[in-house]
Amino acid sequence: MSTLNRRTLITGAVSVPLVAACGNGLGSNAAERIDTRVDSATQFLYDNIPGTRTLMQNAEGVLIMPLITEAGFGIGGGYGRGALRINGATVDYYSATSATFGFQIGAQQYAHALFFMTPEALRDFRFSSGWAVGGDVRYAVSTQGGNLGTDTNVLLSPVVAIVFGQAGLIAGATLEGTRYTRILP
Repeated sequence: MSTLNRRTLITGAVSVPLVAACGNGLGSNAAERIDTRVDSATQFLYDNIPGTRTLMQNAEGVLIMPLITEAGFGIGGGYGRGALRINGATVDYYSATSATFGFQIGAQQYAHALFFMTPEALRDFRFSSGWAVGGDVRYAVSTQGGNLGTDTNVLLSPVVAIVFGQAGLIAGATLEGTRYTRILP
């Protein structure tokens, strides 16, 4: 494969999430669109993942990212927008970006929610200049027909993540390395 073709392919893989980020023009109704998608994602959680209603009630705040799009061919990235809700009300809007490198090919879309279980975790998230998912996030998984792990260990974790609604050609989705930044829709 020639150098020009490799550059074109790599540039194309990296630019997919960047192009997705460009739909935030002035005078748009982006906030309304994000809130509508967040409402739908929240209802999906309630309807399909038992235990999320309890988790939501116990959380100090919840960031719901209703649609993350990832694409890659060796080098890749992802982008999405969502809302932080406290007591059911949207208080801020955020973007999530990620970059990946390694053995990968394909594209996928998924949603995720971050439940901030302590006031400190929520404060750290809200007042950081750009917060990234690290090792302190606990992933809650719903077993087929089972209840979400809302035991004491989950409720005492500073941040609980749920990844849901996966569709696409890349196997698995992880939030490790995803960076969240406050935006003005």
